[in-house]
Amino acid sequence: MTRFMGFVRMEEGSGPPPQALMDAMDAYIGEQAAKGTFLDGGGLYGTEDSVNFVVRKGETSRVDGPYAEAKEVVGGFAILQYDSLEEAVAGQQEFAELHAKHWPDCSMVATLRQISEAPPEGA
Repeated sequence: MTRFMGFVRMEEGSGPPPQALMDAMDAYIGEQAAKGTFLDGGGLYGTEDSVNFVVRKGETSRVDGPYAEAKEVVGGFAILQYDSLEEAVAGQQEFAELHAKHWPDCSMVATLRQISEAPPEGA
């Protein structure tokens, strides 16, 4: 089994998702959790309370939200587990299609990334 992270990027301030999407997502996540595919995840609040720590040239600085320059923000995440990359891609597409069907006015990007299970080189 291979773990993946799925996340959603969308314009901040898009408003709350419609109830139809929330209901469809509850059913979808329930099915995926029962199959052992969905391990954890959730939606994220807006950037008004977020905190970034920026490292540049050996210095760390704190930047509090909201971030006026941010056009897209991560709105949610999921930790997923699949037997193959092909299954993971199909699952992420199904997830994206739920948004297209139940929230057609939404503009979002659903991204899938494999989680590295290897220790960093040199460790």
